[in-house]
Amino acid sequence: MEAPGAAHNPAESATGHTDTESDTGTESGRPGTARIVVSSPDEMRDLGRRLAKLLRAGDLVMLTGELGAGKTTLTRGLGEGLGVRGAVTSPTFVIARVHPSLVDGPPLVHVDAYRLGGGLDDMEDLDLDVSLPESVIVVEWGEGKVEELTDDRLHLLIHRAVGDTTDEVRHITLTGVGERWAAVDLGAV
Repeated sequence: MEAPGAAHNPAESATGHTDTESDTGTESGRPGTARIVVSSPDEMRDLGRRLAKLLRAGDLVMLTGELGAGKTTLTRGLGEGLGVRGAVTSPTFVIARVHPSLVDGPPLVHVDAYRLGGGLDDMEDLDLDVSLPESVIVVEWGEGKVEELTDDRLHLLIHRAVGDTTDEVRHITLTGVGERWAAVDLGAV
């Protein structure tokens, strides 16, 4: 894993508003699920900062969405909210980056599993199972690859318009899985 070298001074984004479609924390009667709509990259980043307030060491966050859906932008906001060192960028070619905390919190381990095969065995060299207890691990393209790490995880499914479009609207479904997320009101994010 690669650790960023420079300290990061997060810039605050413009005051963006995130519309919550389901503020009850449920969708279709399913506890631990919320749907959120964001209209710009700044709002996606702000969502990450707000979501970071819910995260703690040992949390696994899986991000699923098309290329350009905003997974890295959301992770950038998570990094800002967690107060970690280094600019959060896509780790596509290094696979994983560790961002140590600047505020005595957990480090952020940012993984891009796009180029990796299926299953946790293919990710064994990353030692995510060793890092998880003391870190917040965010895995882009992790569906079907990292679920075996823990029974508790937060899965964000990001939908965007595809094709030749400049549409910045993203529909995000947050689903908490396991006991850790059972009592968390995701609709309050």
